[in-house]
Amino acid sequence: MINPSAPGWIDKFFDEQKTSEKLTVLSEEEFYLRTRATGFIFGHIIGFDTHKPISITGQLPEEISKIGMLHTLYQMYCLTQKEENHFITEAVAFYNLLTPKGFNPLQKMLPSSSESSKLEKIIHDRVQTNEDLFSKSFSHVITNALLFVDVLAFKKYLENGSLPEKYFNRIEDLVISIVSLSLKSKTGVSIHDDLLQKLFESSVRYTKISDKGIKTIEDLDLSYLSNDLEKFYVIDLAGISLWSDAKVENEERYFLFKLGEKLAVSETFIINSIHFINNFIVTHKNEIPYFNNSNPVKNFYDHTTESVQVLITRNKKRLVKEVSQSKELMQLLAKSTHKELDKDEKKKIKSQLLDICKTIPSLTIFLLPGGSLLLPLLIKFIPQMLPSSFNENEERDQNPNK
Repeated sequence: MINPSAPGWIDKFFDEQKTSEKLTVLSEEEFYLRTRATGFIFGHIIGFDTHKPISITGQLPEEISKIGMLHTLYQMYCLTQKEENHFITEAVAFYNLLTPKGFNPLQKMLPSSSESSKLEKIIHDRVQTNEDLFSKSFSHVITNALLFVDVLAFKKYLENGSLPEKYFNRIEDLVISIVSLSLKSKTGVSIHDDLLQKLFESSVRYTKISDKGIKTIEDLDLSYLSNDLEKFYVIDLAGISLWSDAKVENEERYFLFKLGEKLAVSETFIINSIHFINNFIVTHKNEIPYFNNSNPVKNFYDHTTESVQVLITRNKKRLVKEVSQSKELMQLLAKSTHKELDKDEKKKIKSQLLDICKTIPSLTIFLLPGGSLLLPLLIKFIPQMLPSSFNENEERDQNPNK
């Protein structure tokens, strides 16, 4: 299994995929439709369009984004380039163009670092728009909604050897303007509209959000969108912002068709976009954060529970071994499964578990500020990993006649 949180994952990805032969992509539209089907366009990835299947089960959201980012960039390279494969080198060179003069995040790496190691660092920084666990968990919005702009910019770089001036600024500015207009054109107000607006606004990297006085679709200057991929992208982002209650009303369809007319995008693409977006949201609505905004505390608990469970599962053998070596800790954990511990006992469990976490690099999250708040989750999952005999006392308490 590829672990994007561990060094060397990019080399492992290409080794497993055996992508020495370029992927067969017949057209830009096919590339776009295949990418859209993964959810990458909307910032909610449900799968990967890889030669060898990669499961998202057991992957953290940030890890899923990393794999999706790498593979979509590589597919763009395959679509654009015909010569010998220098994808990783080209990707690193592309991102180096985006760093401000006098600042290079790769400077901290050793000079001998491989190109793939550099790309791992770049992709990590690119998908980590918010490093704070608690802020990220309380957020209702997806912070990676505009990652596809990187792919569009990579296309420009590969074709021209450079990037148009302020490319990111202009694309982001158009996206925000189109999303704002589409939300204003809706016949009914959805409780998710404000959150969706924040989704895109929280994802911009180069544009300052401001009211540019754009009131109607006629006020939009779309001349900067020069290729089909850019046009397909803004059509789909407008479509997802127009979605409400499993349908798009007539007036909202009119907005999309008018936008498509200005962009010279076929009505067939727009109709298919409407149907795809509806099916995507209806199918995955319960998994998409901005459709589940009822209780921020619950959102935080659900997100951290999932993340902690993944970390514990990955380090199961080491954790069980460390816990089993402490007789007192084992006794206290066993007792905690069926009785309330007193203050001193809870303190002992906390202290001993923190000592164990110090010895397992992946679990040092519990040592960070606020990390101790997650310890109850760790205590909850540990008994489930221990041998069945561990819970014998609990079973006797619950079944006294056996």
